[in-house]
Amino acid sequence: MPSFDIVSELNWHEVTNAVDQSNREVSTRYDFKGIDASFTVKDKQAVVLEAKAEMQLRQMMDILGQKLVNRGIDLKTLDRGPVVEGNLRATQEIKLKEGIDQAEAKKIVKMIKDSKIKVQAQVQGEQLRVTGKKRDDLQQVMQLLRGADLDLPVQFNNFRD
Repeated sequence: MPSFDIVSELNWHEVTNAVDQSNREVSTRYDFKGIDASFTVKDKQAVVLEAKAEMQLRQMMDILGQKLVNRGIDLKTLDRGPVVEGNLRATQEIKLKEGIDQAEAKKIVKMIKDSKIKVQAQVQGEQLRVTGKKRDDLQQVMQLLRGADLDLPVQFNNFRD
């Protein structure tokens, strides 16, 4: 039976490249002259922004967002934390979501079942497996999920005919 997997993966190599490009841009921009502002990747889970003021963090977030989009990373993966100010510094941690959590998986399964397409969807850890008798049904599910307004980006892989 044909099947495919629904996953939400992140290319950490591209995230690292976007952070490096953002650091380079901040070091050369005129409005950041003399300000020790930086981006750092923390344990392949988050990006930490550090500057002197909250306003600069907002500008840095715009720079990072632009670089991530240029690298093909959806901004839905970003989960902005609170701005922490202290010792004449402001920091913000931005977590990057990877994998489909249980609540989101249930929402996707319900969406597939409500569409009345003749397929079965199973939650398998942080991914979903969709199986059906016809390849066309699986492609309809892919089309449905591409058009859906989900809280995270989804990719389709492991398509078996």
